[in-house]
Amino acid sequence: MLRTVLRRLLAALPNIAGVIVITFVLTRAIPGDPAAYFAGASATKEAVEQVRHQLGLDRSLPEQFFRYVADLARGDFGLSLTTGQPVLQELLQRLPASLEMVLLALVFACAIAIPLGVAAATRPGSWIDQVARLITTAGVSLPTFFTGLLLAYVFYFLLGWAPSPLGRLDPVFSPPPLVSGFYLVDAAIAGDGAVWWASLRQLILPVLTMGIFVLAPIARMTRASMLSVLSSDFVRTARASGLSATTVLVRYALRNALLPVVTTLGMVFGFMIGSSVVIEKVFGWPGVGSYAIDALTASDYAPVQGFVLTMGLLFVLLNLAIDLLYVAIDPRVKIES
Repeated sequence: MLRTVLRRLLAALPNIAGVIVITFVLTRAIPGDPAAYFAGASATKEAVEQVRHQLGLDRSLPEQFFRYVADLARGDFGLSLTTGQPVLQELLQRLPASLEMVLLALVFACAIAIPLGVAAATRPGSWIDQVARLITTAGVSLPTFFTGLLLAYVFYFLLGWAPSPLGRLDPVFSPPPLVSGFYLVDAAIAGDGAVWWASLRQLILPVLTMGIFVLAPIARMTRASMLSVLSSDFVRTARASGLSATTVLVRYALRNALLPVVTTLGMVFGFMIGSSVVIEKVFGWPGVGSYAIDALTASDYAPVQGFVLTMGLLFVLLNLAIDLLYVAIDPRVKIES
């Protein structure tokens, strides 16, 4: 298994190299002059050229690229010109915030979508199936920013049930001692129930917003996969053998239907990571998505390049995790293939 994991990681190196090249080229194609931006609107031409020289932007593109790759090889993602902090440090500080929201949203979506898809597949054409179609259609039809603003308006402004949708923690609380970067985990480790509950309340609206949107593809794939498996010969044989309906549904049908669902989960998770910037902006969430957008607006190359490279590494790890899940669900699947 370890050899297989290492082989997959080595096979992903060309993809990572492609991400580095494409990101470098695209960031240089962004409209605007970073040197002029950071020199200021009233700066003279000589001052702008001096800033450009300090940033290394007066060198040729190949020279800039090789210097960038050399810095990456040392684990140096560069400095953010807007904040003055190392990009790697800021990414490591902000990434747990994004991952905590995305993982909880994925758990919430799966907890509803998979049972809903199974129920719809076992009773096609029934009212459950119609409700499932209505929920999935609404989930993909409503833009995430609209859903987020609507939830904030109803549950915070009108009803007052939710806390202020600004950040990971109410200002009256101090963040828990840093262990994992996940506030729920760190507060639980510290035994601080008040901070844990405050962190959970701040997560509810962003998680609902993202979970409602990604619920639709998971439920649809679960329903389609279950319909295909339930009509298979081995399921009819299991029923004819006198096995209980629950055993046939869970042990035989659902387990065989999970492989395409897991594939969908991988694609959905990758989409959630990349598109979390909208929800982060709506709820003032200090994640990597909003960090990258702010840097892109300021033509700050290093944070944008670091963000894209981090997303590429996450996708590689995600694909590896999906391969391992295939084997856990169905041992007949060979990961080497």
